[in-house]
Amino acid sequence: MGGKNKQRTKGNLRPSNSGRAAELLAKEQGTVPGFIGFGTSQSDLGYVPAIQGAEEIDSLVDSDFRMVLRKLSKKDVTTKLKAMQEFGTMCTERDTETVKGVLPYWPRIFCKISLDHDRRVREATQQAFEKLILKVKKQLAPYLKSLMGYWLMAQCDTYTPAAFAAKDAFEAAFPPSKQPEAIAFCKDEITSVLQDHLIKETPDTLSDPQTVPEEEREAKFYRVVTCSLLALKKLLCLLPDNELDSLEEKFKSLLSQNKFWKYGKHSVPQIRSAYFELVSALCQRIPQLMKEEASKVSPSVLLSIDDSDPIVCPALWEAVLYTLTTIEDCWLHVNAKKSVFPKLSTVIREGGRGLATVIYPYLLPFISKLPQSITNPKLDFFRNFLTSLVAGLSTERTKTSSSESLAVISAFFECLRFIMQQNLGEEEIEQMLINDQLIPFIDAVLKDPGLQHGQLFNHLAETLSSWEAKADTEEDEKAAHNLENVLIHFWERLSEICVAKINEPEADVESILGVSNLLQVLQKPNSSLKSNKKKIGKVRFADEIPESNKENEKCVSSEGENIEGWELTTEPSLTHNSSGLLSPLRKKPLEDLVCKLADISINYVNEQKSEQHLRFLSTLLDSFSSSRVFKMLLGDEKQSIVQAKPLEIAKLAQKNPAVQFLYQKLIGWLNEDQRKDFGFLVDILYSALRCCDNDMERKKVLDDLTKACSSSDKHALVTPWLKGNILGEKLVNLADCLCNEDLESRVSSEPYFSERWTLLSLVLSQHVKNDYLIGDVYVERIIVKLHETLFKTKESSEAENSDSSVSFICDVAYNYFSSAKGCLLMPSSEDLLLTLFQLCAQSKEKTHLPDFLICKLKNTWLSGINLLVHQTDSSHKESTFLHLSAVWLKNQVQASSLDINSLQVLLSAVDDLLNTLLESEDSYLMGAYIGSVMPNDSEWEKMRQSLPMQWLHRPLLEGRLSLNYECFKTDFKEQDIKTLPSHLCTSALLSKMVLIALRKEIVLENNELEKIIAELLYSLQWCEELDNPPIFLTGFCEMLQKMNITYDHLRVLGNTSGLLQQLFNRSREHGTLWSLIIAKLIFSRSISSDEVKPHYKRKESFFPLTEGNLHTIQSLCPFLSKEEKKEFSAQCIPALLGWTKKDLWSTNGGFGHLAIFNSCLQTKSIDDGELLHGILKIIISWKKEHEDIFLFSCNLSEASPEVLGVNIEIIRFLSLFLKYCSSPLAESEWDFIMCSMLAWLETTSENQALYSIPLVQLFACVSCDLACDLSAFFDSTTLDTVGNLPVNLISEWKEFFSQGIHSLLLPILVTVTGENKDVSETSFQNAMLKPMCETLTYISKEQLLSHKLPARLVADQKTNLPEYLQTLLNTLAPLLLFRARPVQIAVYHMLYKLMPELPQYDQDNLKSYGDEEEEPALSPPAALMSLLSTQEDLLENVLGCVPVGQIVTIKPLSEDFCYVLGYLLTWKLILTFFKAASSQLRALYSMYLRKTKSLNKLLYHLFRLMPENPTYAETAIEVPNKDPKTFFTEELQLSIRETATLPYHIPHLACSVYHMTLKDLPAMVRLWWNSSEKRVFNIVDRFTSKYVSSVLSFQEISSVQTSTQLFNGMTVKARATTREVMATYTIEDIVIELIIQLPSNYPLGSITVESGKRVGVAVQQWRNWMLQLSTYLTHQNGSIMEGLALWKNNVDKRFEGVEDCMICFSVIHGFNYSLPKKACRTCKKKFHSACLYKWFTSSNKSTCPLCRETFF
Repeated sequence: MGGKNKQRTKGNLRPSNSGRAAELLAKEQGTVPGFIGFGTSQSDLGYVPAIQGAEEIDSLVDSDFRMVLRKLSKKDVTTKLKAMQEFGTMCTERDTETVKGVLPYWPRIFCKISLDHDRRVREATQQAFEKLILKVKKQLAPYLKSLMGYWLMAQCDTYTPAAFAAKDAFEAAFPPSKQPEAIAFCKDEITSVLQDHLIKETPDTLSDPQTVPEEEREAKFYRVVTCSLLALKKLLCLLPDNELDSLEEKFKSLLSQNKFWKYGKHSVPQIRSAYFELVSALCQRIPQLMKEEASKVSPSVLLSIDDSDPIVCPALWEAVLYTLTTIEDCWLHVNAKKSVFPKLSTVIREGGRGLATVIYPYLLPFISKLPQSITNPKLDFFRNFLTSLVAGLSTERTKTSSSESLAVISAFFECLRFIMQQNLGEEEIEQMLINDQLIPFIDAVLKDPGLQHGQLFNHLAETLSSWEAKADTEEDEKAAHNLENVLIHFWERLSEICVAKINEPEADVESILGVSNLLQVLQKPNSSLKSNKKKIGKVRFADEIPESNKENEKCVSSEGENIEGWELTTEPSLTHNSSGLLSPLRKKPLEDLVCKLADISINYVNEQKSEQHLRFLSTLLDSFSSSRVFKMLLGDEKQSIVQAKPLEIAKLAQKNPAVQFLYQKLIGWLNEDQRKDFGFLVDILYSALRCCDNDMERKKVLDDLTKACSSSDKHALVTPWLKGNILGEKLVNLADCLCNEDLESRVSSEPYFSERWTLLSLVLSQHVKNDYLIGDVYVERIIVKLHETLFKTKESSEAENSDSSVSFICDVAYNYFSSAKGCLLMPSSEDLLLTLFQLCAQSKEKTHLPDFLICKLKNTWLSGINLLVHQTDSSHKESTFLHLSAVWLKNQVQASSLDINSLQVLLSAVDDLLNTLLESEDSYLMGAYIGSVMPNDSEWEKMRQSLPMQWLHRPLLEGRLSLNYECFKTDFKEQDIKTLPSHLCTSALLSKMVLIALRKEIVLENNELEKIIAELLYSLQWCEELDNPPIFLTGFCEMLQKMNITYDHLRVLGNTSGLLQQLFNRSREHGTLWSLIIAKLIFSRSISSDEVKPHYKRKESFFPLTEGNLHTIQSLCPFLSKEEKKEFSAQCIPALLGWTKKDLWSTNGGFGHLAIFNSCLQTKSIDDGELLHGILKIIISWKKEHEDIFLFSCNLSEASPEVLGVNIEIIRFLSLFLKYCSSPLAESEWDFIMCSMLAWLETTSENQALYSIPLVQLFACVSCDLACDLSAFFDSTTLDTVGNLPVNLISEWKEFFSQGIHSLLLPILVTVTGENKDVSETSFQNAMLKPMCETLTYISKEQLLSHKLPARLVADQKTNLPEYLQTLLNTLAPLLLFRARPVQIAVYHMLYKLMPELPQYDQDNLKSYGDEEEEPALSPPAALMSLLSTQEDLLENVLGCVPVGQIVTIKPLSEDFCYVLGYLLTWKLILTFFKAASSQLRALYSMYLRKTKSLNKLLYHLFRLMPENPTYAETAIEVPNKDPKTFFTEELQLSIRETATLPYHIPHLACSVYHMTLKDLPAMVRLWWNSSEKRVFNIVDRFTSKYVSSVLSFQEISSVQTSTQLFNGMTVKARATTREVMATYTIEDIVIELIIQLPSNYPLGSITVESGKRVGVAVQQWRNWMLQLSTYLTHQNGSIMEGLALWKNNVDKRFEGVEDCMICFSVIHGFNYSLPKKACRTCKKKFHSACLYKWFTSSNKSTCPLCRETFF
């Protein structure tokens, strides 16, 4: 075309452009615009969309896509590959509409590039196609027919990754159930494409000969042919049966082409393979057509039977079998004897040419399909066939491959059994099969050791079993008789060859081995063919072979051979008994043969001392140990040797030939010194023992044999040598060598090591007359070596390397401890014992030892402890083990860092140790041991001080303790988050020890029991007081519960009379936790109040106050009687008068005494109004005298803790005063309280930076508490109570004080929540949130609207709200996501007051939404909706995976709890806002909710959160006649302080939201319900009908009855019992009466509208109005009264002359309540905008619905 630098023709303003050429071609020729091509060829199908011109088409393709599609037409492989990858990425990232624009151009590109020569391009094409499918989905349908042929070919691509990619794309487009349907839809196009490739195409037509090399052209052509053949097969397999007939003609035309049949002889194996696969499919799917083409099919398939290409072979043989099955007359078209059988014979003689595993399994079905006419004469045919089969076994390839030889053997026996079965009774064939085939085959195998390892013997056994079974069960006597003759003949011939092998002086070792193997297999009643098949693939290293297998290997292996144990060994316990299960047809001839062979072997042994015959005899007796065999072995010899034995043995030998043989023959062979290997003789001994009748007889024989080998005289002769230094040193060196070797080497399970460890064990554990076999000094040195090795293991971090050494040492030590009954333990033994104990008492994470070793260690050290405590003298009192173990334990719990797991392991080990110590006769031992572990007082005190002080948070906040100094340390460090404090570990350990001692009634000295229990209580109280305790601490408490380590358990077992006195002493001395322990014990009723009284009888003794006395009184206060509290108060009141300034904040001054008074007042026990007024006056006097003590509007960083403490107590008193003082206050007193409160709040506001200081946090809490109590007081005032208040107090409160509180607290809330985003509500840092948030719930709407918060506006936020309101929403709404419940509830209460005000601002702008050309929608407040979007994502993570209807229990105060709570509260606000809106606004809002699908998500979530039975628990005991209270009948009280009902908050709130949704959005819920799946549909229907419908129906009917709304010309009445509403409309002479019936599942079901009276209205009009009312009630989100109002308005307009919209046939639109405004210029009819929009979009036209003219 035109180059860039060429001279342009005059008048041609634009350069030449292929896109413009495409446009011209399209206009002139009518081809598809956007493409050009060369005739019908596909040689260059590039994409050439127009750049200028043809804009209406080209505009559909995105510019980036255009560029990529151009690149795909390039020839460069790399360009195409990158372009295709880029295309796939763009399909994923771009929106659906953009990608859809590519679809018209994709088929031609795909059809070309899916056949590309480069396999990477083909793979990338299919991957990109999958991404395109996932994006456009059903939009691909119009282009399927042009794609499907090439798509099927791609799935059959010879490059596997490309084929898999194409299959993935296909599955992405069509699920498996839809695939046949899709293929059927495109079947004609697919067949045409594939036939063209097979018949018409050549290498030169597929590729351009001028640009593509010949080799590449041919490769592409071969691949396309292969893919086309396979695609045709795939088409046949996928097509439904009913679609095949329509394709028969097309396939007939294909099969009539000679070119098709030539593919069977093609030079390329892939094509031949695909061809045969297609032939198989054709035979299977269109058999009739193949029968018609029999003359072509038969030669093509059967004459290729010798094809030995591994690619072709499987498909070929499958085709052969299908041909034989489908075409009965196939042999008419080929010469079987000249053409087919010779080829077959050649293949199987050559062992399948390396393809035996493929070909041979087909041989049996092949010969089974041969007609008799073809195989005559049968004898010769079958002889030649089987001879060829056996010959194949001798080829080199078959010999070297076990799988090949197995396939040949398997085929031989299968065919042999089949031929025998088919020709039973024909003697010639029977003789031939046994004499000429089977017996020679077995004989050859017995000579060839290589074949003995296969499955041949098992196949033989299986064949015999099948014949025997048929002979036993055959009903035809003649057939059974023939089979018996065959078996008799077989055994005769087998016996001959076995005897021939054995009956030779120098018998061949391989032959003997073969015979023994054969007999062992034949002896099994059931063939082990299946089990052996499984074992073939098993690999086992030498050191993994089990001992039993090794022993068996020795028996059957010839010298220098390595034979797999499983193949030759049998299980003696099974084989001995199994012979009884053999068929009689096998049992007798087999036994006869064994006896014959045994006789021959014993003769050779007796005469020539033949060792190979003796070995053969060993294996023979191992499988056939019967009396008959042993009799045969004895022959006629007399019992000369046995007669000299004891009488019992002589009798046994006389009765049992096996025992006689043992004494007369076997013992003689064992005594022969020249024999090196005795293993097989031991096997003969076992075989003889197996023939004994019972274990007692075996014991007698073995005892007799043992006596012959040992005596005490012999031992005395060797004692000096055993005790000598030479043997001793050797054994010490051996121990050293073993320990070092084992540590260095992992391969320690060899027999070498095992035997030597056993030797060490014997040396240490065998005793004669309570003495060691070797010298004591050497025993000591060996044990030292063992201990050193074990100690190294304990210290090493990689202990797993020495698992074997630890295991062996355990075995040795266990034997040593177990056998040392009378021997005293040596010091080194106790060291060893200590190390064993330490290894068991440490967790696996530290020792790295496996479970089995830990179990071994435990058994070992327990045996040592057992030996220690049972020693006869009192040497255990000086035991180093007991002393050192106690010291180690003490150090572990006090100094080491233990986690729960480590502590559990330690306690378990101590449990085992102490239980063993209890077995000692010395009862003092246990007490002494506990005493040595027990820390002293200073150590206890140090551990108590090391406990973090965070436990103080809760007691301080709850007012149970008072402090006026800072004593807090830091929180748990990060590294300590799993480590238990030492105090907890120590108290747990000692409590466990005491528990064990108490169970055995052992009394402890020095009040140890009381001290330990007191410390345990201290630990438990510390854990209990922590807020948000870490998981490891809760786990610690649970562990103690499981182990019964509790106060109640210890108290029951032991005498704890002195405990209470000790607790009181510590409480009065130290206070703090000790005081709380006493309160806890009284509260849990572990101690009765009578027991406590003596300890505080003298009230005066608690004064002067100390911290301990103060805390003790405060803890006792809740349990004191009224009189006792008055006594304490009486002590305090005088002390409050006349203090100096310094005394006011001291513990023994104003602070302490006021704290006690507050504690008494907290339990409502002081009802003396004068007394309370008196204290208030004292506090007012303090203010006058010492005003600087009162922290009013000041900087707390300069205030001392003492001053903070006294201020906290004063504020607390004022709060309590307001609650419990009923007498009226003077105006000055009110002024003091309210002014002080506001001043303290100002201090709180000004010192936010100091909230991390606990006392400042507490000060902030009590200040907010006071503000909250005052707010609650004034909020609850009634007309009666106002009279007791000063005149202007209420107005002052509202105008000044309340405004002051909220103007301070609202900014604090914003600040605090902005700083701490992820701190839970129970943490101390957030303690002030509760009182502050509760105070904020009292804020009025006016105060909210007059807020002074900084402006917070969001860019692009659509809103009609003024700035101050939008700021308030933007500031508060996000706090519904805050991780603290008080904040969420406070924000909800504040926003709830605002919601009814907000719709008005949208109402003012409503006109702008009326005439849009689409369904109008308006968002509820944007701040809430953006928050809702975030919450929906969070809830999807929490609840998304839970099926609808499965109830999820949300753990209170968890992170998920806050997410769900915030989400539900947000919805309550949205629904409140929705309810406050007008009908028209509600329609717009509901359309928005429908578009965002937010409501659908809510409803799904609600049915995961609402309980199955939403009734109150207490209603179960109420009167049965009354309806039970449910979460739908009772209002939810969202309390900030009340936490008892927290588990019911989410379920109740979910029910409340569901109730509101059904009430305010019934139409949307109904729409969701009707479109939901059946399971959800039923769940929702059932639940709503049962619990909600009755409540809503009642409320709806009641609202109608109580409605004050008046309709001009319409009266409305309701009937509650029948759930009916009756409306009567009258205008002039027209009367319309309608009856509205609510369904039982209201509001889900449709509301039915029935007609009553009708006067003056036409029937059609009447029906229209009834339909309108029904539509309004069904589709509008409002009440029945609102629906009736809408309907009446519609009818009124009708009578006023306004015409109906001709689309919805209503005057007022049912959804947005608009009138018909859009008029057609032609017919002048008016329509609703929304109706027209829907009409245009659904009909795809822009014409008037009536006159069909274009609508302008």
